[in-house]
Amino acid sequence: MTQALNGYIEVGHGPRKVLAMSGWFGSADDWGGLIPALDTEAFTYVFFDYRGYGRSRDRVGAFTFEEAAQDVLALADHLGWDKFSLIGHSMGGVAIQRVMLAAPERIERMAGVCAVPACGSRMDETRLAAFRATVDDVERRAAIIAFSTGNRLAPRWSAHMAHESQRLSRAEAFAGFLPDWAANDFSAQVMGNATPVKLFIGEHDPTITADLMSRTWLAWYANATLETVANAGHYPMYEVPVALATALENWLKEA
Repeated sequence: MTQALNGYIEVGHGPRKVLAMSGWFGSADDWGGLIPALDTEAFTYVFFDYRGYGRSRDRVGAFTFEEAAQDVLALADHLGWDKFSLIGHSMGGVAIQRVMLAAPERIERMAGVCAVPACGSRMDETRLAAFRATVDDVERRAAIIAFSTGNRLAPRWSAHMAHESQRLSRAEAFAGFLPDWAANDFSAQVMGNATPVKLFIGEHDPTITADLMSRTWLAWYANATLETVANAGHYPMYEVPVALATALENWLKEA
């Protein structure tokens, strides 16, 4: 019996393999703006959809990042990828670390884009309840997206992103992943890790800041560096896609 696989978008045919994992409000489609700038001769990219999201919307599951890690490894096996690099946006930062912990010998590099650290977002119950309320409230989703980009972008865009997030994710998946990235701390498992890590933060992101990165990712990973992306908040793949693609590949090509 053939194992079911998560849905994905594959771009390029180069020897260097890279898999990208999206954020809580996103899907594999988040990375579409980068595609015209990507070096498809040097890289093969896979943009992954979690269970309950996007092309995997009909896949049921526990909706945990340990499960997502096994789904990534099953897909990598299917593609014949022995070693590969990872990119994670927002909650995808938690997701890529779970993949690395599940198969450290297979991961070459990790890039975090406004990436949640291994301690999670350390939400208390009040804040967690406010985020949980967004499951059925698209206007609250839009408000969080607007805040996370510095309240400086067109409200129509935040509303569009919120409606797309609701359309492209099942409520039980959206709700299921929340506590795993918002309140789960597995930082003890990554302290001193030698995997090369590059962190990209948006200059207008109010929560994923240089100070937070210094106290978390940069303190825990021995080979981690940080770069600030100009004119971006929490969604640089939408706000400055060509600049982000360029910065990512400049770093990935150092391998």
